[in-house]
Amino acid sequence: QVRLVESGGGLVQAGGSLRLSCAASGMVFSLFGMGWSRQAPGKPRELVASITRGGSTNYVESVKGRFTISRDNAKNTVYLQMNSLKPEDTAIYYCQATSPSIFWGQGTQVTVSS
Repeated sequence: QVRLVESGGGLVQAGGSLRLSCAASGMVFSLFGMGWSRQAPGKPRELVASITRGGSTNYVESVKGRFTISRDNAKNTVYLQMNSLKPEDTAIYYCQATSPSIFWGQGTQVTVSS
C-alpha cells in the first residue's frame, strides 16, 4: 500500500529555513502528482505546494517566493524547501500523493517562533 513518511520538521526562529522530505513507497512514484499541505490549530488543511508528474509546480499565494517544492523520482522522494519562515507558517505539514486518489503521510510539525 502507499506509504508516505515525512521528516525534517522542527522548531526554527522567524526568518530561518527548513527542508522537509517525504519518502514514498508502495507506489510507482513517477506516476503520482505530489504535494505538501499543512494544517494549523483550528484551521482547515490547505495545500501549499504541488508538483505534477512532469515537474510543473504550483504554490499558494502566501508561500510564493519562499517555498520550493521538488521531486527526485530516482529516490521516490519529494522535498519542500522553506525559507524566510514566518510564525504563521507554524502547522503540521503533510506530504500527499495524488493519482487521482489522495494519500497522506502522518505529518511533521513545523514551529516558527517570533
